[in-house]
Parts: sequence; C-alpha cells; structure tokens
Amino acid sequence: MNPFRWSYRLSFLLGFLICIGLLGFALYAEHEWGMNPCPLCIFQRIAFMVMGAFFLLGAIFGPRAGGRWICTGGALLGAIFGIGVASRHLWIQSLPPDQIPSCGPPLDYMFGAFPFAKVLKLVFTGSGECAKVEPILGLPMPAWSLLWFVLLAILAIIATRRRSVLR
Repeated sequence: MNPFRWSYRLSFLLGFLICIGLLGFALYAEHEWGMNPCPLCIFQRIAFMVMGAFFLLGAIFGPRAGGRWICTGGALLGAIFGIGVASRHLWIQSLPPDQIPSCGPPLDYMFGAFPFAKVLKLVFTGSGECAKVEPILGLPMPAWSLLWFVLLAILAIIATRRRSVLR
C-alpha cells in the first residue's frame, strides 16, 4: 500500500503514531540513557504533543474541508514552533565554548518564579545545558527533531491537499 495514496484519516493516524513514537523515544533516552532534557528539549516535546493532538483529532473525526484545514493548521503551528525551537537549539550547540550562555535555573523553578513571557525569554536565551551535544546516529537530538518537524509538516500538507483514494 502506497502511503502517498492513503486517506486523510490514515495519514493523520500515521502522523499521530510518529509523534507518540518520538515522544516515547525521548522518554526512553531520558530514563535509560540519562539524557536529561534541557528547557529547549522540553519545548520541542511540547511541540510534538501539540502536533500529535491535532493529528489525532484529524484521524478520529476525519473532518471535511474546513475542519481539515483547522487540524492541519494546528499541526503546522506545532511544527513551526518546533522548527524554531530546534533551530535555536542547534544554533546554541554550534557556538564556540566561550560564547555558550551559563546554565540557568531549572524550568520548573522558572515557571514558579517568573511570569510566562519572562520564562520564554530565558528559555530562548538558552543555557549551558542546551549546548551539550549527544549525537544519536551521528546527529544531535535537536537535528533529529528538526527533521521530524519538517517531515510531519509535509505529511500534514500533503494529506490535506490531495483527494482521498481510501475512505
């Protein structure tokens, strides 16, 4: 069966399963390999959760034209946010050691001590823990995330733009 000819619902189910698999792998890497997530990693996970939620809505309800664009738009917003966060994370990892920002407080402390806008500013400034590179199959985790954000965005667009062959 050619996945490029799958129905909208089946394509969105695939997108949901990929998001769940990626989140599961992130948890496995955290708990089994000791790769503790930095604040930017956590925001990438949130972006995958948002995408997964919209993929699931599209897979369950299989809405018609207007609803499809809502589900696709939500998935694309998650992807755009994730692409931005992963790109910023890769940029921080590419900095020379003398330009890496110092480690800041943990994310849970920041949410308790600062307003949300300030937390976002602090997170996107990055920290020393965000600069740690731990490659998986030759690529750092944010590079894999960036690749999957792009592929899932393409999947959402293709599934929404073409006519379904299967129902």
